[in-house]
Order: sequence, then structure tokens, then C-alpha cells
Amino acid sequence: MTIEPPRTAVLALHWQVNVIKPEGFFGGMLAEPVAASGVVGRAAAFHEQARAAGLLTVFTRFTIPDDEGQLVRNTGFMTAVGEAQDAFRPDAHGAALIEEMRDQADHVVDNQKLSGLAGNDLLVWFGKHRVNRLFITGVATNLTVEQTARHGTDLGLTVHVIRDCVAAATEEAHLASLANLDLATAGCLSADEALSSL
Repeated sequence: MTIEPPRTAVLALHWQVNVIKPEGFFGGMLAEPVAASGVVGRAAAFHEQARAAGLLTVFTRFTIPDDEGQLVRNTGFMTAVGEAQDAFRPDAHGAALIEEMRDQADHVVDNQKLSGLAGNDLLVWFGKHRVNRLFITGVATNLTVEQTARHGTDLGLTVHVIRDCVAAATEEAHLASLANLDLATAGCLSADEALSSL
């Protein structure tokens, strides 16, 4: 029996209409800075290059099913989305992956947590695929990206946030979060650095 070596995967967080596009729930806060940063094009290109190199690409979506799933309204953020939960139904327009990335997912998971690794079976899926290293892309840097990167690190994964494939509502929040993550994870990498490390 042949045992495959451990693998790297791309974990793409919250590339959905509600987060990225002007008509989405968070559009008023995030759509303009995301568009200005050019992060969508860079991240989409990185996902394609990573897949061409043989990496699995997993997307997470923040959704709220009719029974609210595992949503806990214990923060202002979770209270806000809980009050607007129809916009986050799994089949709602806002829950859909953005058009630029719709065909890039090898696997898609939904959850009701800020960490993309909480409230779903993603760790089991990674275990089945021998994934122990993650390249993280997504929005927002200081919210789901930082929460997921720290969570994954605590769970024993080697985590690298791809610094030019994440964005936040402000450049200050983005840069402060990246500085934190350089210390709290295996370190942030550019897309080129990540691909050349394979």
C-alpha cells in the first residue's frame, strides 16, 4: 500500500456576494476597499495557479439555515447577521460564491462561525486528504482570516496567510492583522512565495 505524503491546501474564506459585492450584506463596509485593493483578481489567479500545482482548494461560506444551525449571538457581529439571517440562507443570492471564483472550489463548506474551521466537518475532510498545511485567502483579514489562521495553528496545522490575497475594510486594520499573524502563525507569504515553496 502506498501512503501519500502530507498535503498543502488552499482555504478560501468568505469569497461570497454578501462579503465582496456592493449588493451584499457587508457591501457598504467592504465592497469599495476590496475593489480598490484588487484582491479579487489576485486571489482568483492564485487559486488557479495553486490548483494547477495540484493543491486542493476549499471555500467556506457563512450561511444561516432555517434552524440557525450553530449560530450563537454572542458578539455584535453575530447578532447583526442573526437579525438579517434571510440574506444568509444557503440558497440566497448573497450566500453564493462570487462569479470570479465559482468554478475554483474542490470542496465547499458552510458554517455559522467566524473561524472557517469551526462548526463544520472540515478538519475531518482535511484528515482524509492528509492536509496539514494551509494557504489562506479571504476577506476580511482582521475577522475571519485572522480567526481561522489562529484556530488552525492551535489545532496543529501549519498556516500561512497569503498577504496579497486578503483584504480588510481599512488598510490599517489589514496591516495590523498581518503583523499579528506573522507572529501567531507560520508566517504570512506572498502568492509568489507560497507557490515557489511547493
